[in-house]
Amino acid sequence: MNISSIVIRCTPEHYDTVKTWCDESGICEYHFGDQSSGKIIVTIEAEDVNEEIARIMEIQRAPHVISAEMMMTYQEDLDAAIKELDAAPDVPDLLERCTEEEIDPSTVVYHGDLKKKL
Repeated sequence: MNISSIVIRCTPEHYDTVKTWCDESGICEYHFGDQSSGKIIVTIEAEDVNEEIARIMEIQRAPHVISAEMMMTYQEDLDAAIKELDAAPDVPDLLERCTEEEIDPSTVVYHGDLKKKL
């Protein structure tokens, strides 16, 4: 589950129209706004990044929206990946084996993730 905050910009005269669209769209949840500046704060919930991007793009295409920008995001999958990295050794086993002369470093082909070389 991804949860993100979005700042929507519109002209002050279209504030009520955009706020109503947010309330009725089923895409986002209205939390706060300031009509004089034309700023509206909403959140979106999505199953994954693709759905999250689709929702923000739909907000950006809504009538009278000048811009809609993601300010913060929380991703459960990201938290799991960070925990996995925190639990991993500081130096991957492959690098340790290279320094211990078990493996000739010139034979290692790097594709961005040394852990997959084990």
